[in-house]
Amino acid sequence: MARPQRRRPPLAEAVVQSLTTAIVLGEYPPGTALPSAGELCDRYEVSRTVIREVTTTLAEKGLVATRQGWGTVVLDQEQWSLLDPLILDALFQRKDRLVFLDNLIEIRTTLECAMAARAAKRIDGDQAAALSAKLDELAALRDDATAYSRADIEFHEIIHRASQDAFGRAIVSSIQGKAVRSPQYSGHPTREDIDVTHQAHERIAAAVIERDAEAAADAMREHITSAWARRRPVDPLKQ
Repeated sequence: MARPQRRRPPLAEAVVQSLTTAIVLGEYPPGTALPSAGELCDRYEVSRTVIREVTTTLAEKGLVATRQGWGTVVLDQEQWSLLDPLILDALFQRKDRLVFLDNLIEIRTTLECAMAARAAKRIDGDQAAALSAKLDELAALRDDATAYSRADIEFHEIIHRASQDAFGRAIVSSIQGKAVRSPQYSGHPTREDIDVTHQAHERIAAAVIERDAEAAADAMREHITSAWARRRPVDPLKQ
């Protein structure tokens, strides 16, 4: 039986989010110490009990460690839990966010192409019907970018489930679920953009349902990479 997740008090959650963002954005560089517990209590108007809870949570995320004589020290990025929702949110706010967004696309392409190919080999009748129905639903939502985006994720999830690739599905879901909240990742699609995306979905669905693994992988690769090429923002570090 899975252990229930430990619930943090609301005040602690707010302080964790604030300090996570501050650390990831570089306000507290690796090797430096966070303000003392007393200073944090004054800054956030919370008790020392809350700050102890916050420090424990930040340590669980790999952001800090308590060192004798130094206090709570910020750790190097290599030790951060990069798939943590709060850390991902903050990464997508950094000036170098495109490095992480580009890397996300590379990961998605690798995993989802493989899952599309596996889905083409393993999809059953019910899953094929569900994929066709979701494609029809998408077609009816092309004038509603928000609704189309939600159904788009569900379309991909049907393929992920059909692939029976549990790890690939978990990784893509974890990263993608946080990235879609970033305007830099999702962009602001026009009706023309949605039409192009829908055509790509039609090619993917056809290949998967026809059990053509190679065509499914190729269609998925073209879809992910071309969609990112259309909406990729200008690199702020090169402006």
